[in-house]
Amino acid sequence: MFSVRRRVLALLPTLAMLAVFVVPVSVILVSAAPTIAQAPFEPVTDAVLAAPSDADWLQWRRTYDGWAYSPLDQITRENVGDLGLAWSRALNAGGVQLIPLVHDGVMYIPHPGGVVEALDATTGDLIWRYRRAPPEGVQRPATTTRNIAIYDDKIFYAAPADGAVLALDARTGEVVWETQVHDNQRDRAFHSSGPIVVKGKVLTGRSCQPGGIPGGCFIAAHDADTGEELWRAFTIARPGEPGGDTWGGLPLEDRWHVSPWMPGTYDPELDLVYWGTGVPGPYAAISRGAGPGDLLYSNSTLALDPDTGEIVWYYQHLPGDETDADYAHERILVDIVYEPSDELDWFNPEPAGEARKVLWAAGKAGTQFVLDRETGEFLWARPMLHQNIISSIADNGRVTRNIELTHREFGDELIVGPRAGKDWWYGAYSPLTNAVYQPLFNAWLEQRSTEWDGSGQASIRRTIASPDQPELAGMVKGYDVATGRLLWEHKQPAPWLGGLVATGGGLLFGGDINRRFKALDQESGGVVWETILNSRITGGAISYAVDGRQYIAVAAGGGTFGSYETLALTPGLEAPSGSNTMFVFALPVSR
Repeated sequence: MFSVRRRVLALLPTLAMLAVFVVPVSVILVSAAPTIAQAPFEPVTDAVLAAPSDADWLQWRRTYDGWAYSPLDQITRENVGDLGLAWSRALNAGGVQLIPLVHDGVMYIPHPGGVVEALDATTGDLIWRYRRAPPEGVQRPATTTRNIAIYDDKIFYAAPADGAVLALDARTGEVVWETQVHDNQRDRAFHSSGPIVVKGKVLTGRSCQPGGIPGGCFIAAHDADTGEELWRAFTIARPGEPGGDTWGGLPLEDRWHVSPWMPGTYDPELDLVYWGTGVPGPYAAISRGAGPGDLLYSNSTLALDPDTGEIVWYYQHLPGDETDADYAHERILVDIVYEPSDELDWFNPEPAGEARKVLWAAGKAGTQFVLDRETGEFLWARPMLHQNIISSIADNGRVTRNIELTHREFGDELIVGPRAGKDWWYGAYSPLTNAVYQPLFNAWLEQRSTEWDGSGQASIRRTIASPDQPELAGMVKGYDVATGRLLWEHKQPAPWLGGLVATGGGLLFGGDINRRFKALDQESGGVVWETILNSRITGGAISYAVDGRQYIAVAAGGGTFGSYETLALTPGLEAPSGSNTMFVFALPVSR
């Protein structure tokens, strides 16, 4: 167990005005709109998380099932042209991939660089701010975090700079408890994403770099009331345990990475948590003596018992990967009648026609999978982009990778694609169309191995145009979950890197690296509204309502996906960074 320490922070006296002062404290509390800031706080229970108010956005993808769907339908295809800016607010400097939360008219934002703020969601006026100083002596701490969680009367934050998990009072921003989970510098691990809360347990994943925590990475559970650590689920199979022999003769201390670096999803009915994992590390595991094994549980979906952390079942999307193809991203949970389309090359014919509870997932290689979420049984898979990493998938779901892409000799040149075709940029599901929608980056990776430094393989990498429609780097595609059929595709030169939200008005909102924030028609993929923001749009869009008025919010600014990845592929376009800002849109108020 790790020690838990509590501290009570002094609050500033209530300020009469909303001016920002430089003060040596961790929490700033100011006066804001009384109807929002001083209203009684309604605790967020398990029942509320399972069935939230249509007006709220209480989890990173709004609901446990990962849909990123808001039932709000005030903004429609017919009136979206009237959408205008309701308010905007500057954010802290750093990489922006964030998704805010909204509860009872208060927006909670996880800024880059250790800042969490509570704002009036109708104006952007500050209610409180928590600021966490970086560890002493660390010059360039990790700053990006994608999400926070809310439960009971607390906001839960996984600090990216120092490996702590914290609970903040949702009313004031005071620290309720703080638990050190790992040491970023010693363990070479950090939180790039935040928690989810399941049955009173705060669940976190993390990114673990090679040479850090012996035996690789883990998912952790902490008590939401006290911060006590309850369990750890390691994502690398141990020697002598099931799957342990898939790493060949490598000792545990040489089995690295397999990072669960994005948040999980949860099915309350089945009482299972689903979490994706990343690549084994370093990527040249075979050349280190692991042999041609699967390297479990890399690039897998794990179904976990939330009470114990036990792995109930797993499915591996890419065995023995050496191409950085990560399957750590969101899992979307849907109930379907399975009718595989004749467009599919890879599918399981046996359960056709059956009602199934399924899970949708995709990885950097751009290939999507649909599994039975009760058992892990494979149903279908389909590339969303031209790809060369997967050679074949059997009817039972066994994946065969392209062995020619294996690093065997230093100096070998690899052309691997797609280069993060699907990455942290978030997709969405709409029950109006039974479709999953994904923003995609249509580009490949050219890599030349240069040397072995004793702990990893160095490489020279550059992004190159895809052999499939090289002039179109940005795409959004919609697929029917029950059949795998492609419904439509929206294509453009600028990479589409912001996360999507689907709404009850039949719209999809999201943005690209060229500052364009758009609404697409869920049925056709056509652009029905567009505006130009200040910088690249790399945050996850959300929708919420206060006093019956629907809002659309998104963050733009310094996305960590650098312009070097894209500008060579998009002549004539630019990808400005900086000036991080939260933008919030709404229809005009009737007068």
